[in-house]
Amino acid sequence: MDTTDLVFAGAARQARLIAEGEVTARELTEAMLERIDRLNPVLNAYRVVLAERALAEADAADERRAKAFTPTGRRRKGSEDPGLLNGVPVAIKDDVDMAGHVTAWGTAAHGPAKTQDAEVVRRLRGEGAVLIGKTNVPEMTAVPWTESLTFGATRNPWQLDRTPGGSSGGSAAAVAAGLAGVALGSDGGGSIRVPSAWCGLFGIKPQRDRVPVAPHDDAWQGMSVNGPLARTVEDAALFLDATTTLPAPDGGFAAACATDPQPLRIALTTKHPLGVFPPPLGDDQRRALDATADALRELGHTVVERDPTYPSSLWSAVNVRILRGVSDDIAAAMPNRGRLERRIRAWGAIGGAVPDRLVRWAREAEAGQMRTFGAIFDEADVVMMPMVPAGPYRVGEHQERSVLGLMAHAPRMVAYAAGINVLGLPACSLPAGFDADGLPLAVQLVGPAAREDRLLALAAQVERHRPWAQHRPAVG
Repeated sequence: MDTTDLVFAGAARQARLIAEGEVTARELTEAMLERIDRLNPVLNAYRVVLAERALAEADAADERRAKAFTPTGRRRKGSEDPGLLNGVPVAIKDDVDMAGHVTAWGTAAHGPAKTQDAEVVRRLRGEGAVLIGKTNVPEMTAVPWTESLTFGATRNPWQLDRTPGGSSGGSAAAVAAGLAGVALGSDGGGSIRVPSAWCGLFGIKPQRDRVPVAPHDDAWQGMSVNGPLARTVEDAALFLDATTTLPAPDGGFAAACATDPQPLRIALTTKHPLGVFPPPLGDDQRRALDATADALRELGHTVVERDPTYPSSLWSAVNVRILRGVSDDIAAAMPNRGRLERRIRAWGAIGGAVPDRLVRWAREAEAGQMRTFGAIFDEADVVMMPMVPAGPYRVGEHQERSVLGLMAHAPRMVAYAAGINVLGLPACSLPAGFDADGLPLAVQLVGPAAREDRLLALAAQVERHRPWAQHRPAVG
């Protein structure tokens, strides 16, 4: 296989190629590292590349494969399972701990190297993944674009003067450019879904507690979860199978996305919560929504325009929980706070001043908010809405904003995303073509509690109907 095709094959196919003996983990990792060496100076997707360690992990993956399979790819009787992601290069977002490395959070204010892996990293290692590097984030993961004074700007592989989004922007740029088979991201208000949308990827925010966040428990007051940014739905499903802590469907998530779902009722809405003021929904974004609705109808689903009821308190709860969440992270993880950017330091001070009783209110209101929004699932199986109202920002567009400017502007692009974090529901960003400038478009699918399998099955059906993974950015 051509090396470019190999690095763009995605995690699921890469895992199969290694298991079948078509390619070795070392060959795949070397190809990925060569591409990173060429493109990361342009994209700035990775803060640190763990080349030597990744090659050692690839060699170990090849040894596991040799013990588990014959040279022709047949499983040896009684052999140990080498792991779902054996030999696949996986990128790790730099708000997640890896033993022996700092967790930088996009800032020079970070502490020393960590002594233990985060639980999700431990699980990825246990499934044979090759951890190839740590990806860039905005300082304290606070905004939906990936730039920091400490580590610079990460660029969108589809158009280098644009951001890939944030806060999982480095992870998104890495997967989109063929610099990782799949990437770990975190999502406290759209931070997996927005970068996936702007980079032409499938990204899923799982149900809260699906993928472990330990030791970063209760991150952003329960809003933040870990999950995958992937080239294909199957890649994301495989990641969830490798990391889930909640019961998976029969056969796992990969099996769920292998079969078309029964006809579903899909509620189409462009409504967002009260209290947030996004830019008007762009013509291209509206076209993507309508085209996806048409595709779903062609596939036999019923799509009707139906608005969920957003609780009037929902966006207030978003603000309270994010403000306190950033402040909590600074207090817990930043021993050198004087090195924070001034506006993020101010953000932390504002969040720390939020009264505890207001935080308790925001947490205690969640059950009622879930009942109000969740009533839509009495009438629909899935809700479809915009992912982002417009295309990606230009790099540096927000560099001069004050802390109040950041707080006023950052919510605008996550108007359709962040409320779902408060509710803890699964949601995904589904690729939906390209705009007039050649930048990716996306729509969002939201499911009922713990029904990632339904979202994956529906998304995979759409992917088979109108594939997207064959599209690659011109960079490199």
